[in-house]
Amino acid sequence: MIKEKGILFILSGPSGVGKGTVRKALFDRDTELKYSISMTTRGKREGEVEGIDYFYKSRDEFEELINGNRLLEYAEYVGNYYGTPRDYVEETLESGKDVFLEIEVQGALQVKENFPQGVFIFLFPPSLEELANRIINRGTETEDIVKNRLTEAKKEIEMMDAYDYVVVNDQIETAVDKIQAIVKSEHCKRNRVAKQYKKVLEAELG
Repeated sequence: MIKEKGILFILSGPSGVGKGTVRKALFDRDTELKYSISMTTRGKREGEVEGIDYFYKSRDEFEELINGNRLLEYAEYVGNYYGTPRDYVEETLESGKDVFLEIEVQGALQVKENFPQGVFIFLFPPSLEELANRIINRGTETEDIVKNRLTEAKKEIEMMDAYDYVVVNDQIETAVDKIQAIVKSEHCKRNRVAKQYKKVLEAELG
């Protein structure tokens, strides 16, 4: 029996491109994927569950993990740390499940440094004009923030070369189709499966 390890997929792209929406639509379709649970030092909110919403840690515990290189990426927002725990990801992959991480560009580049065997997917806006409309339509940002976000988005788009695949988020369903096709093709890549297949054949041939 050939037991395949899971693959870590990283979905990333500029702010406002619709990463969360695409990820939710993908998970509605594909129940086999495991969402990467983040770790945080912020307090648990009402209704949140340890190991489902987040892994909750004290600041000291989190910093110990940083120093021990046990996080694939981390950042600090408003006085709290957030990060992706290496152990959870590796254990899930070992069990044969694919792990899916939806993250900002800076975080994705950290993951690439710490886990280069991951598959990096860049979600691309149909146009910068469309990206601006999406940010404005959220109705939560001032004009200055919209300008800053667009400037940042242009810089992030220039980092596209660090990724393995680019998917244009024009229609959500089409974007999800493409991501599912990427997942399937990655599981058929020779350099991923050849070692496992050869081991099984050698065992069978004795």
